[in-house]
Amino acid sequence: MSWTDERVELLKKLWADGLSASQIAGQLGGVTRNAVIGKVHRLSLSGRVKPASSTPRPRKPRPAVQHRASARPFIQGNTVLKPHAPPAPRRLPAPIAAEDVVVPISLNRSLMELSDTMCKWPLGDPGVEGFYFCGHKNFNSLPYCEYHSRVAYQPVNDRRRERSNYSG
Repeated sequence: MSWTDERVELLKKLWADGLSASQIAGQLGGVTRNAVIGKVHRLSLSGRVKPASSTPRPRKPRPAVQHRASARPFIQGNTVLKPHAPPAPRRLPAPIAAEDVVVPISLNRSLMELSDTMCKWPLGDPGVEGFYFCGHKNFNSLPYCEYHSRVAYQPVNDRRRERSNYSG
């Protein structure tokens, strides 16, 4: 279907009369609603204002919002940034001196012998024969056993105290 001068004039008349794009497409025949909208846009025909109704439609009063005390705030819309309860902090054992703990030699494991439930603390130099991993049972689903967790994860206050001693 091509837009002949007669069809364009009919389109302009029907558009000015206030017919919808679907109604115009039905009267013209052989065109879709989207084709009519596209042609109206290319012709830069003015947009039509809907006639104002003689009596305004009454608005329904909104019910009063009742606030109820709840532990969780109401989140509307996107919930990506919704506040969540903080995870329970993991309790780490109190640090002890490394000299006080003896790691049994029988638990030393090579890389190929390690499993998900074993301590992955390296023992020795990786470039030298006799390098192993601790191999004890993990502590609190951490990658290390209880002893190595104490060494690896120091409480924040202890780290601050050490930094302040070096800065003086």
